[in-house]
Amino acid sequence: MLDHFTVFTKGGVVLWSCAFSTLRGQPVDDLVREVLVEERTGERAFESGPYTVKWTLANELNLVFVAVYQKILQLAYVEDLLRTARRAFTEMFAETLQECLTVVAVPKDRFVAFDAKFASIVRKLEEREYTSRANRAPRRFEDTKKYQNTLEGSRGRKGDEASMKRSNTRDTTDASAEDSADADGIRRNVEALRLRGGPGKRGGKSSKNGGSAASSKAPKKAPRKKRVWDGSATAEEAKALDFSQGGDGADADVAAEQLIDRAALGSQTRDGLYNVRSLGDAGASGSDQASDEDSDDDDDDASAGGGGGMYSFFQRITGQKAITESDLAPVMSAMKEHLVKKNVAAHIADHLCKSVSEGIVGMKLGTFKSVKAEVKRQMETALTRILTPRTSLDVLRDIFAARDEHRPYTMVFVGVNGVGKSTNLSKTCFWLLQNRLSVLIAACDTFRSGAVEQLRVHARNLRALEQTARIELYERGYGKDAAGIAKDAVSYAKANKFDVVLVDTAGRMQDNEPLMRSLSKLVSVNNPDKIIFVGEALVGNEAVDQLTKFNQALKDFSGLQRPRQIDGIILTKFDTIDDKVGAALSMTFITGQPILFVGTGQTYTDLKSMNVSHVVQALLRD
Repeated sequence: MLDHFTVFTKGGVVLWSCAFSTLRGQPVDDLVREVLVEERTGERAFESGPYTVKWTLANELNLVFVAVYQKILQLAYVEDLLRTARRAFTEMFAETLQECLTVVAVPKDRFVAFDAKFASIVRKLEEREYTSRANRAPRRFEDTKKYQNTLEGSRGRKGDEASMKRSNTRDTTDASAEDSADADGIRRNVEALRLRGGPGKRGGKSSKNGGSAASSKAPKKAPRKKRVWDGSATAEEAKALDFSQGGDGADADVAAEQLIDRAALGSQTRDGLYNVRSLGDAGASGSDQASDEDSDDDDDDASAGGGGGMYSFFQRITGQKAITESDLAPVMSAMKEHLVKKNVAAHIADHLCKSVSEGIVGMKLGTFKSVKAEVKRQMETALTRILTPRTSLDVLRDIFAARDEHRPYTMVFVGVNGVGKSTNLSKTCFWLLQNRLSVLIAACDTFRSGAVEQLRVHARNLRALEQTARIELYERGYGKDAAGIAKDAVSYAKANKFDVVLVDTAGRMQDNEPLMRSLSKLVSVNNPDKIIFVGEALVGNEAVDQLTKFNQALKDFSGLQRPRQIDGIILTKFDTIDDKVGAALSMTFITGQPILFVGTGQTYTDLKSMNVSHVVQALLRD
């Protein structure tokens, strides 16, 4: 049975509603917040608590029709109810709805006449479903297994088996006759070949090689070297290893300069805080020029009605014609292919195109507006809404708040093997040191050989770059419990008044259950302030699988009532993908969490903040 049905505008004004029972929670509000606002209207249904919510849109009037029912029920007529109610409502109040487009408040009794009509629609659909269920013919008793166990059924089965046996006997007799005929023919052929030919002879010629090889002189032996005992060095080696001469530090300065790129350094704010550069700052003029060219092309297409590209099919469709699904099918297919080429996960591209298509169907364009420009504008709006962070990106503010509480701010870096967790941890550490914060690096990768030594080198390099910086490495070797090391590191940081603790973890595949359990234990025991997933910008569909399974593992293996999830993303190797930035969209769409930084190189300054408009333009660029 239906629990609730409502009609409201996209602006949030409720025009009509009918409640069959009292709802628990706010399923309609959840639908608006998690589906309509997040551009997920391509989905068929939405579950909120004990309810299933289905909906349909009337884009020509900016209306949303929503039906709510218990998810334990299987109501097959709900989609027909939504379509029938939408058609009846829009036809009954066509003139009134045009007036409501410009009105903020609508009188409650304006649409009371729809009560009887809706009750009639529901009654007819329920009767039709009941009739269809009643007309379903039951299975005959002769077709059941129980009938086969009766006397009559067993006789029929024996008769079938006898006829099948006779048929098989005939087939076997024919096959044996054919096999014997083939065997006789083969025997005669072999006998004829034996009588025709005699035994063959094999022979060969042997050849002797004449002449003698020219003798060559034996090379002289090298003089024997003196034995060098362990722990000792020759005079030449000792001289080469002596760096006490020339204490001006010129070589050290040259080595330090190779670790940073002065041109990629960020900027200082009025408060003295250091901010990394934004993605696309160096090529902002090029991006703006590209967007200007795109807008010029749109204007030319709208006026001339010609051109190429994925939207060329619609350049001649103008005027007051309402856009239909058949009109949008070719362009949305081309748009999906375009997004997949940009490295967007296939099912996310399909979902996004369906969502945008549902928002355009039924829309009427002005006389001089092209469908190409409207589709591109709607897609740009949807991409911007998905990529725009829903939580604060001001990590420094959270760090200062934790320092006021006299505790260190903890950040855990997780991800699969080889994505650059340790490298981007060191870049993040450089950014924190530029803001005059003390940092403790916890070496919790006790699995990979050389992981601790790598962090030790990074700590030494960062200490050389910032002579006054306070940075230490907390390590306990290999083969130890990572959760215990992280806990001891946090206690050490609190006792020694460190501002930030950066926890490096072992790389692990998302399907490796023992390592995922270890990661979940580390998170549950230490409860870090930020769980940062480090992923490659090169992956497509794999990004969805990685993030989904990491979040699921943190949820399943934590043992907590409210388990932690990934709080932010660092996207690495962003300088190797050109404009194929689809991984950024896929990761943000799956988790709903922001991309904190993107890695664009090998030096400590190659860490940038993501520019949403830059990524959107790259996704839409041909």
